[in-house]
Amino acid sequence: MSDQVEVFDSHEAKVGQLTVRRALPRRQLRTIGAWCFADHMGPAEVTETSGLDIGPHPHTGLKTVTWLVDGAVLHRDSLGSEQVIRPDQLNLMTAGHGVVHAEEATDTYRGTLQGVQLWVAQPEGTRHGPAAFAHHADLPRAEIGVAEVTVLAGTFAGATSPALFDTALVGVDAVINPGHLTWELDPTFEYAVIALEGQVRVGEAIARPGQIAVLGTDRQEIGVEALERSRLLLLGGVPFPETLVMWWNFVARDRAEISAAVAQWRDGDGRFGEVDSRLLRIPSPVPPWPPGTTAA
Repeated sequence: MSDQVEVFDSHEAKVGQLTVRRALPRRQLRTIGAWCFADHMGPAEVTETSGLDIGPHPHTGLKTVTWLVDGAVLHRDSLGSEQVIRPDQLNLMTAGHGVVHAEEATDTYRGTLQGVQLWVAQPEGTRHGPAAFAHHADLPRAEIGVAEVTVLAGTFAGATSPALFDTALVGVDAVINPGHLTWELDPTFEYAVIALEGQVRVGEAIARPGQIAVLGTDRQEIGVEALERSRLLLLGGVPFPETLVMWWNFVARDRAEISAAVAQWRDGDGRFGEVDSRLLRIPSPVPPWPPGTTAA
């Protein structure tokens, strides 16, 4: 492993009515551990006519992790879950064989919306299992020098998140005052840092909002310096050993699986169920490969 930290720019994408900065996946970097998707939403203003508002859509083979810095979002899914998520709370939805959910602006919140939505790929042993939903309103925190960290997933600085995952990984939200600190890392994990606010020096590289700093593996520790009050997301995990094929909202192993899921969603197959939402169902785009294609 090189000691060099590589910094990449996220690319912009449209989700609902919001523009997001998508750090994962990217051509040079498909996964960090089992983390396979990372969107930084906002900051954006929520008004009577604007908000997240993503209509019913399906997922397979993944877990969604939603974490807000500011604002409020209403989650609904085909399991009957109905949960408003607020800052410092975590929503964890397991898609497994298939699930449908919608994310809606609440009727009452007006103000800034900012947060992240992450996907975690499920391994072969669990990806065909049942869907599930969990809401965690109280996550463990720790102070490390000039930083206050909240552990979203896994264990960090002696604190363990109650959220359950299928592979060894870690996810940490860190608010850092100006200054330097050193974080101990697991050398068997690969890591990346997503800058949410301010600017931070990670190793010898500087990351700003809209950028992801990739640390790689075989690190015992990393130096982090906030050049101003900053906020970042640390993601890590054991390198994911399975080849993934991701398209639209599906995580699979080959294109044939995705084509089947697209057809089932289009035809209203019972695989995904229904969700009670005021928003319109989102149709699947057409896969960009010829019908009958099976290769990754």
